[in-house]
Amino acid sequence: MAEGGKDHRKKKSGRKADKRKAAETKKKGDDGGNNDVARKQNPKAFIFKSRGKAKIQRARTAEKDQRRMHVPAVEKNVEEPPPFTILVQGPPGVGKSTLIKCLIKHYTRQDVRDAKGPVTVVAGKTRRLTFIECPQDLNGMIDAAKYADLVLLLIDGAFGFEMETFEFLNILQVHGFPKVMGVLTHLDGFKDVKALKKDQKGTKASFLV
Repeated sequence: MAEGGKDHRKKKSGRKADKRKAAETKKKGDDGGNNDVARKQNPKAFIFKSRGKAKIQRARTAEKDQRRMHVPAVEKNVEEPPPFTILVQGPPGVGKSTLIKCLIKHYTRQDVRDAKGPVTVVAGKTRRLTFIECPQDLNGMIDAAKYADLVLLLIDGAFGFEMETFEFLNILQVHGFPKVMGVLTHLDGFKDVKALKKDQKGTKASFLV
């Protein structure tokens, strides 16, 4: 203090005082809520004073954490082609279920007791096969004729063609004709080889017509 003078008093208002106050605040890391860096470094210092707002913020934070923990699985584009649909059609008791079970066992090496419903098996790295038994009603036949890629027509070798087989062939002609293969069953009932060959030849001729 100078002789006969007064002590130096720092200015508490004005431009210099404001600059000095801002520098001190920045050094401490707190500028009254206007500094975003301070909010990130010390979030508890800027918490809500209201109890309701604090409750909403806690709920929002918990929801964000749960979303981060349970990331929704994004379905990627599958490059594999759809399975090849094989439809097995025939009158009751001709052996449709038996044929499907045998085909499934051929590809999977496993026995299937009940083959109801579509059964899809893996036949290769990029090939799948779906076996479906054709329903007996007319509406089911029409739907099956639309999505089938290959139709196996089972024919009783001892009885020959039945009316259901011809009806289904007419349905196939109307609703997109897929590949059709005829399968003769119950050939073990023939004791004579000549009669068996004759029956096979006649069935083949009728099938081609």
